[in-house]
Amino acid sequence: MVDFTKIQDSIPYILSGIPILFQVVLVAAACGMIIGIVIAALKITKSRLLRFIGHAYTAIFRGTPLILQLAIIHFGLPQITGYVTSGYESAIIAFSLNSGAYISEIIRAGIQAVDKGQWEAADALGIPYMKQLRSIILPQAFKNILPAIMNEMITLTKESALVSTVGVLDVMRRAQVVGGEKALYFEPLLFAGLVYFVLVMVLTLIGQRVEKAMRKSG
Repeated sequence: MVDFTKIQDSIPYILSGIPILFQVVLVAAACGMIIGIVIAALKITKSRLLRFIGHAYTAIFRGTPLILQLAIIHFGLPQITGYVTSGYESAIIAFSLNSGAYISEIIRAGIQAVDKGQWEAADALGIPYMKQLRSIILPQAFKNILPAIMNEMITLTKESALVSTVGVLDVMRRAQVVGGEKALYFEPLLFAGLVYFVLVMVLTLIGQRVEKAMRKSG
């Protein structure tokens, strides 16, 4: 029998993990966006070497599990570098690098959807490549990829539960702590699941509104 009254005194403690969850998600999304723009730019350059680097980066981070990347950064890199990162630092690094790979594909698709005439006109005016990308192409591309970026935010929110494996006191980790203290796990984990579900639904609604606004603006 499910009885949430058994954990009612611990519910505020679990909920206090929400700001930490969003801190990880927002910082990783911002860093991932920067990385994604850089990698997307590499993928569409004329240099075969730079294109190879961009595609190799994406293949590595999309082709391996996020939890493995997090474990390598948190537990493996200190063995090589001698620098020990906190759970929060490891989570930000892993999530940013992973998100950057996915965002780079979203941005690349958005850039390639921009009319080639925009590039040709910019070339004819003698505008440098990076300035073309920054001032002309990316603003148009972002208008088309905002819904996909919102989907990436939703994915990041769900996957952020993995930070509990490196000791970050997010919602998931706090639910596990409560379960250990009270010797019952079903209720706190079910409540944590409800928190993630509500957050994802809110982000989904925001994403739908963004997509609708994009359609109206043409």
